[in-house]
Amino acid sequence: MAKQPGLDFQSAKGGLGELKRRLLFVIGALIVFRIGSFIPIPGIDAAVLAKLLEQQRGTIIEMFNMFSGGALSRASIFALGIMPYISASIIIQLLTVVHPTLAEIKKEGESGRRKISQYTRYGTLVLAIFQSIGIENHDYWSAEYAWYARPGD
Repeated sequence: MAKQPGLDFQSAKGGLGELKRRLLFVIGALIVFRIGSFIPIPGIDAAVLAKLLEQQRGTIIEMFNMFSGGALSRASIFALGIMPYISASIIIQLLTVVHPTLAEIKKEGESGRRKISQYTRYGTLVLAIFQSIGIENHDYWSAEYAWYARPGD
């Protein structure tokens, strides 16, 4: 009996192995993120942080906490979440519209897409550094709500 096209189960099985590997990677990454979002940053004063977040209801801080999966309210090691990447991606996409050089790079096909992706990762790193510095120095701007203890002060 002749083989019918599309019914080659041996080649389909190889594709399922790749899919299974990718799904396991995504599930593993989600597990690591969820565990990391419950590990607090050492030295955080939870009562002061809760008071600060209560006063910030309805502001960008509350939305930032929502997008980080509540990691900010727990002051976890993954408090920044994906916000730096999302912000960098939006900024780079807007820049490709207004900046002629980036617009040309975007039109280059696959190599242009890779270069834009690389710029997005660099932007993510820069934004994450600035956001983490902002979180670290929050008590400098608002001494009333220093939400972590500094040993020796």
